[in-house]
Amino acid sequence: MHDETLEEPVLHATATRRGEIAPRQGPGPRLMGASTLIGNDVFNDRDEDLGEIREIMLDMHTGQVDYAVLSFGGFLGVGEKLFAVPWAALELDTTSRCFVLRVSKARLESAPGFDKQHWPDMADPEWEKDVHEFYGTQPDAFTEGGR
Repeated sequence: MHDETLEEPVLHATATRRGEIAPRQGPGPRLMGASTLIGNDVFNDRDEDLGEIREIMLDMHTGQVDYAVLSFGGFLGVGEKLFAVPWAALELDTTSRCFVLRVSKARLESAPGFDKQHWPDMADPEWEKDVHEFYGTQPDAFTEGGR
């Protein structure tokens, strides 16, 4: 029998891409609470700020994350555009505590997007196909066409 105790989470300081020092704690990076990812910055591989994660969209049939909703542009929430980015298109940068999306800022401006008052039907197979084609990802084979 083992006498195991849970230790307090260890805090580490890491520098973010914006130069801030952010404490790091918790179970990540393999398993993380969705609420800890909302508000995370998204940059591209050229270190351009693309916005932040506003929402995480779960497939209620499989329990998998399908999309992250990225907010881009605007000021204090006014005029911002939202984008459903396939989860597979995002890479977690644990050192900088952000996500990396390999698209240019100019390309993102032409991505299929929406505003917070008019969300698309994300279960629509045609919408799903267009979004995955734009980001160069594939829908999960288990859920494709099965919604």
